[in-house]
Amino acid sequence: MELSLFEIWHSMGLMARIVAVSLVAMGFISLFVVIERFFVLGRTDRDSQLFAMRARPMLDTGEAAALLKLAGTFPKNPLARLTAIGLNSYEANLDNKDVNAVEVTRRELVRKLELFSAEARRGMGMLASIGSTAPFIGLFGTVIGIITAFQGIAAAGGGGLGAVSAGIAEALIVTAVGLVVAIASVLFYNYLSGRFDRLDMRMQHAAGELVDYLEGANGSSARHG
Repeated sequence: MELSLFEIWHSMGLMARIVAVSLVAMGFISLFVVIERFFVLGRTDRDSQLFAMRARPMLDTGEAAALLKLAGTFPKNPLARLTAIGLNSYEANLDNKDVNAVEVTRRELVRKLELFSAEARRGMGMLASIGSTAPFIGLFGTVIGIITAFQGIAAAGGGGLGAVSAGIAEALIVTAVGLVVAIASVLFYNYLSGRFDRLDMRMQHAAGELVDYLEGANGSSARHG
């Protein structure tokens, strides 16, 4: 006896259908998060490379105004936003004799790095949750399928294959869907986490270079003063 997916779906009870639909929905949510984060990472890497290539000569020659203007042309790029925040914070505190402008800027950059990291990882919590819960939801579906199989045995008055095949197929398919969703979610979560870790490292390196530049500019101003 062969059972098609259509026949298995019609043999499912309400609870089993809810489990199956939930797993499929979780799979689509994971796929959406992965595609959206891949797009964000690709755009961030592309714009960061372009911004860094244009900003490096300005940083070397101390053209702060030009650098700030360039950062404004990349409003969604975290590297450009971080640069603009650092320059603006430094300029805002430069004339305040009660604080160290460079130190205030460093603390502001640290806070913004944490914020940008959280923004970049948006949706990753959902991906992790799906990866960890999908197998258990699939296991719940397995239990429902086994119950259906035993009900079939009871209704048929025996343990023939026809009495239990629908319930067993239902249990195995729901379990398989849960495992596929979980494995894919975990694999993509780990891959994306590695990409985001490297992005965080590049951002921290860029923030350190900006602070070094501001410290040099501050020392130069002090010597001229």
